[in-house]
Amino acid sequence: MNHYTISALVSNKSGVLTRVSALFARRGYNIDSLSVCATEDEAYSRMTIVLNGDDYILGQMMKQMDKLIDVKKIQYVKDDAVFRELLLIKVKTDSTTRSEIHELSQIFRANIVDVSNEATILELTGKPIKLDGFVNMLRPYGILELARTGVTAISRGTACIKDLADYKELI
Repeated sequence: MNHYTISALVSNKSGVLTRVSALFARRGYNIDSLSVCATEDEAYSRMTIVLNGDDYILGQMMKQMDKLIDVKKIQYVKDDAVFRELLLIKVKTDSTTRSEIHELSQIFRANIVDVSNEATILELTGKPIKLDGFVNMLRPYGILELARTGVTAISRGTACIKDLADYKELI
C-alpha cells in the first residue's frame, strides 16, 4: 500500500467537505490526512487528501470525486511537489529537561511558542516524516497534547492544478 496525495479545487461553500468525505466513507476508504483552505479565488477552496491504497483505489477515488458537481478540478500530486504539515506539541518539562527540549527543537528547527513551569509547547513545520521523527524523540519526555494540521501540497514551478482529463493515465 502506498500513500497518494490528491489536490482538488472545489466550490467554497457549505457541505462540500461533507460530500467528499462521505464519498470515501461509502466506499470504505480511509482518508489519512485532509486539509482544506480558501484559495486566491474566494469562489474556490483547495482540498488536499492523502489516502492509503494502490493505483486502482487512487483511480477510483479520482473518478468518483470528478462526478461531484462541486469538484471543479482534480490532480494527483506527484512526489516532486512541496509537501508540508504543521505540528503543535505540548511536552512535559521541568528545570532539568527544559534545556534538552530546547536542544532538540534547534536540531529539528522547531519553534518554542510557550513555556511554563510544567510544560513547553513547540511548533514544527515540514514533511510528515520529519514531524514523525520529532514526535518520537519527544515521547520519552511525556507528550501531554499533540495536534497536526494534515498535509498540504502544491506543485513546484509554474505547474498548476489541471483538469482530470490531463490525468486519465492514472484512472
